[in-house]
Amino acid sequence: MPPLSPLVAAHLLAALAALVIGPIALWGTRKGSRSHRAAGYLWVALMVATAATAAGLRDHGAWTWGGFSPIHLLVPFVAYHLVRGLWAVAHGQIERHRKHMRGLYLGGCLVAGAFTLLPGRYLGDLLWTHTFNLLA
Repeated sequence: MPPLSPLVAAHLLAALAALVIGPIALWGTRKGSRSHRAAGYLWVALMVATAATAAGLRDHGAWTWGGFSPIHLLVPFVAYHLVRGLWAVAHGQIERHRKHMRGLYLGGCLVAGAFTLLPGRYLGDLLWTHTFNLLA
């Protein structure tokens, strides 16, 4: 496997940090508290970084169009839910804010993360190759 490019490394770092910070913002802090807002703003910044770096990544496998694969559809998904979630909280629509942010964590972090671990994807190949080598 070739070494990680700076763009892939930045994407991976932001995505992993968002995966860790998300539950703190969503479930680990009292809603409306200073710690909730701080964790939330950090998570939003990490999601923006993850989506921005993802937009620059290209894949040239079988299911691509101009270097974009179906997983790239998560970039507008993330942008939409971030904007709608932030708009909702700014307008006092707390339940709508909660739904957007939880949906974004589930879809943008957990589902996207699962797709990156599939065989044939860079991280998936890295994980499964090392796992099977350890088991062999």
